Amino acid sequence: MLESALDKMAESILSLDEASLTSLWEKYKTRMEHFETTKEWEKSVIIFFIINAVRVKNHIFNENMLELHTKKDKPLKPSKKKPDLKLVK
Repeated sequence: MLESALDKMAESILSLDEASLTSLWEKYKTRMEHFETTKEWEKSVIIFFIINAVRVKNHIFNENMLELHTKKDKPLKPSKKKPDLKLVK
């Protein structure tokens, strides 16, 4: 049940736009830095880390896609096997 709920949350978070989330980053960072013993403060902390999680996920994704893309563009190196030579005396 818990795993199912987390899966649904992750699915919802994945549908959010990083640019829109980034525009909220400073707001929730400021709220998080001003500790209060309220549910609103607790939610602000969670939201702040969700925004960061999406940003980190996208950064890792983009780095890996770039790496895959550059590997495809590089010509394959010839294998370093022994050439077909015969010993002549």
